[in-house]
Parts: sequence; structure tokens; C-alpha cells
Amino acid sequence: MSTEPAQHDSSTPAGSPAGVDVRPARRLLLEIGVAVLLVMLLRIFVMESFHVPSASMAPTIAPGDRVVVTKIGASHVERGDLIVFDGTDTFATADRTPFASDGLIGRVLSGAAATLSIDLGEQDFLKRVAGVGGDHVACTPEGGLVVNDERVEEPWLAPGTSACDTPFDVKVPQGRLFVLGDNRSDSADSRDHLGDPGGGMVPIEDVVGHVSWRYWPLDRIGGLER
Repeated sequence: MSTEPAQHDSSTPAGSPAGVDVRPARRLLLEIGVAVLLVMLLRIFVMESFHVPSASMAPTIAPGDRVVVTKIGASHVERGDLIVFDGTDTFATADRTPFASDGLIGRVLSGAAATLSIDLGEQDFLKRVAGVGGDHVACTPEGGLVVNDERVEEPWLAPGTSACDTPFDVKVPQGRLFVLGDNRSDSADSRDHLGDPGGGMVPIEDVVGHVSWRYWPLDRIGGLER
């Protein structure tokens, strides 16, 4: 009778049932984990998809539109830019749910973030930048929007729409933004917070990103950067 010790089959990982190779399952779990991590990093640092439920930006962006927000260069903002910003401290009292992260990926990431104790309770808003730091922004129903003593052409307004119903005249502090909705008669924007602390001016650091693309509905797909 042979006295040689039994040889361990190295092709079967220790602790696994005989004949069952668990390495493919582990590899699959690792690949899924890496994919989820990449998606989370993409959402945090590069771009994010949002659903627009309100008409405050009509006719440029209609209720039900889905847009992509680019986060790279978020702090570089110019007049006329379409931006999404966190209005938790400046706008949230006017509209509790103006803007929402869209789709299955957004919901999955929100759940994952909650598990990791990442606060996703921001109130995100989509508006157009009317003035940046140092600008003098004024408006009258008759004279339209005027920035630094120059009349601003606003082709994004619906025909027959007034640039403002109530006159205002403000100086935008450095590091802040004065924002307006394209649908001036149905938009809670900087005008509604002129008497609040901060005067309705959005801190640049609260900018989430620039609205760069509309991907739904398909018949209105296209760029929205300016």
C-alpha cells in the first residue's frame, strides 16, 4: 500500500466545496464593485443626470426634460450660463423639490451614499446666470434687463414675455451670482430673495455644474450650454 501523502488539488480554492471553483464569482463581484465605484466617482466629479419637473426654465427647458450637468469647471461661470446649484441655504424655502437626480443610477447612488452617511439632502436648482461678482443688475418691465448699464438681449424668453414684472436694482458681491429663470412669471429665483440674508445671491462654491446637454425627449435632444 502506498504511504505517500494525499496531494491537495490546487485548482480548487481551500474551503470551497469539492469540484466548485469560486474564483469566477469572486472576480465578478470585484468587477461589479469597481464598476460601481467608477460610476460614483463619475457622478461626484464629472457629470450627473437630472430630471426637471418644473416650468421655471420654459421654454428653454420644459417640465419632464432630462439633462446632463457637467461638473468639471463648475466654478468658472459667465453671464448667460445655465447652471445647477445647491440652494439649501439660499433658495430651498421657496421651492422644496425643484430639481431631482434622475434614473436608476441616481437612485442606486443615493442609496449607496446614504449607507456611507453622505448627505444628499441638497435642494438643487437650475437657473440662468444674469450677473456675476461686481455686476450691477437692474430690470424694469419697460426697459428690460440691464447689466452694467447695457441692455441684455434675452432670446431665451418666450415671445411677449417681460424680462421682469417688478423692478429691481442690485449690485452682485464678489464670489456670488444673481440668477433668473427663463420663465420669469413662474420662477422662484434671486428676485424672490432680495430681502433675505445674502440677498438671493448664490455663492459660486454652491454651483454643482453647467447644464450641457438635453437627452430627453428625443425630439429635443441637443446642447444647452449657452
